[in-house]
Amino acid sequence: MSDSFKMDNIPFSLLTPQEQATVEASLDLGYYQQGEKIITAGEAPEGVYIILKGRVRESEGADEEQHIYVHYQNEDYFGGWSSLRGRAIHDFTAEEETICHILPTQVLVELIQSNALFADYFQQNFSAKSELVEQHSRNQDMAEFMLSKISSATVREPLVVEEGTSIRDATRLMREHKADCVLARKGGRYGMVTGTDLLDAVVLKEMPLDSDVSQIASYRLVTADPEDYLFNALITMTQQQIERVVVMSGQQMVGIVELTDVLSYFSSHSHVIGLRIERASSIGELKEAAQGLHDLIKALISTGVKIRFTMDLLAAMNGRIIAKLFDLTIPSDMQPHVCLIVMGSEGRGEQIMKTDQDNALIFRDGLSWKDMQATMNRFSETLISFGFPPCPGNIMVSNPQWVNSVGDWTQKLNDWAESCEGEAQMNLAIAVDAKPVAGNQALYKVARNWFLRHLRNNDVFFSHFAKAAIEFDTPLTFFGNLRDKGELDIKKGGIFPIVHGIRTLALEQRILATNTYERIQALVDAGQLQEQNGKDISEALSLFIQLRLRQQIRRVEESDDGFDPTPNLIELHKLNKMERDLLRDALQIVKGFKKHLSLRYHLGG
Repeated sequence: MSDSFKMDNIPFSLLTPQEQATVEASLDLGYYQQGEKIITAGEAPEGVYIILKGRVRESEGADEEQHIYVHYQNEDYFGGWSSLRGRAIHDFTAEEETICHILPTQVLVELIQSNALFADYFQQNFSAKSELVEQHSRNQDMAEFMLSKISSATVREPLVVEEGTSIRDATRLMREHKADCVLARKGGRYGMVTGTDLLDAVVLKEMPLDSDVSQIASYRLVTADPEDYLFNALITMTQQQIERVVVMSGQQMVGIVELTDVLSYFSSHSHVIGLRIERASSIGELKEAAQGLHDLIKALISTGVKIRFTMDLLAAMNGRIIAKLFDLTIPSDMQPHVCLIVMGSEGRGEQIMKTDQDNALIFRDGLSWKDMQATMNRFSETLISFGFPPCPGNIMVSNPQWVNSVGDWTQKLNDWAESCEGEAQMNLAIAVDAKPVAGNQALYKVARNWFLRHLRNNDVFFSHFAKAAIEFDTPLTFFGNLRDKGELDIKKGGIFPIVHGIRTLALEQRILATNTYERIQALVDAGQLQEQNGKDISEALSLFIQLRLRQQIRRVEESDDGFDPTPNLIELHKLNKMERDLLRDALQIVKGFKKHLSLRYHLGG
């Protein structure tokens, strides 16, 4: 039966082949009837139990007062922590006929002593465990990433000039096409001419500008097949000390791959998309560049880039797209008098997959612009065509309620803060996450600074404001039941309590940062959060966002319209054992944080 034991899941995949062989040789099998206790609280377990078949609950108490912490099923393991402590603090009971592999405690201890990674997984806190898992996954993903073909990268269409083209004309063509090289065709041969070659010819060799460009071309081209590995092209460029290779399919020239393109591909296409955004001279070109963001997201996730860095990069990209659209849409004479702000998750820099757009316009007091609202309507419609869905709450510049003068905006902020009503509190929460992305940013800062100076620092306001963070149940206590149901809302259960709780603490401290991670660090620096608590909360938030994102991408790819109707849903049966472990740990952190908020703001729940 030990042959069916799987070594490809963490933590056993962290073991060396010899250590894995030790595990296989040491495994025993245990058979348990429904209702039978496998581990009894207060006793020392035999070791680590890995479920081959069946279902086990971890609980304390008896009968009606029994408190169930979690359920374990196929390929889950339990008892490791209890083995290391020498006794169990909970009962583990078979809920149905169950078969388990058992790894003896002595073998577990020996593996922990001999393998630091394996030891870290069992012994370290949540943030260290999360980092370990991420590093391990990244190493596995990189092997697949290195198998990308040249054809999957950016193969540039070559700029070809005929024999007899002058150096002057070739230079002009390169400038017009924003190219840094040309291929000179001489008979049936092609020769490469780079910008450096042109410079050397004119300055060092003092050749006339009317000279034939084919005379300075290099006809010893380094070529590659489009189906060769992109990584091999990078190696070739490094070995040959060149910056481009010509892609040839047989005798037919396909194009050119440049070093910057290869490096951009291996950095998840971000450089290429960024250049296309900056170079866009029309809404059509900008839309085409924006459509590359979905592939960028998938590449970043598949290559193991940390979710925090992914959000930072995507926020920067989205900001550049919105700012560029602003430049293309808003008349230049009006741009100094208005400021476009993004709010909510976009303002915090934490929106990856587009869920909706939250934006507003602040304009100078007394501004006269009769076409302002029509222009804002067009702006929102264009963003929708780019893949930024409309806000279900209509919090967009196409809604006149979110187009305000500086004076009106500050008054709205004040009114929302004075009110204890749900809608006002929601609007304020969205607004305090605002970030200016285009136009005259001073208009936004004047309103924000006035509001923070005049915000009443009283218990009643912050108690009402913080209350939303604890309204949703943390699905930790009933995790087993939810697993049966097969899903949980990760925004309600994990993301929102952290985001809004940290938002409340940051607003109380008048912290200007809007990003949740930056707010956490600022709160730690201000002594409002302990450093380890801040780190654990950050790691928990990252996990929630990453799990949600992976399932969002899958659902989008499986849908007919490229839309995910349930963006915050986590399908628990899609998670592996390691992800369920981390999710449980992260939800425990949320539960503790909500308790901290309840005590601090006297919420009593």
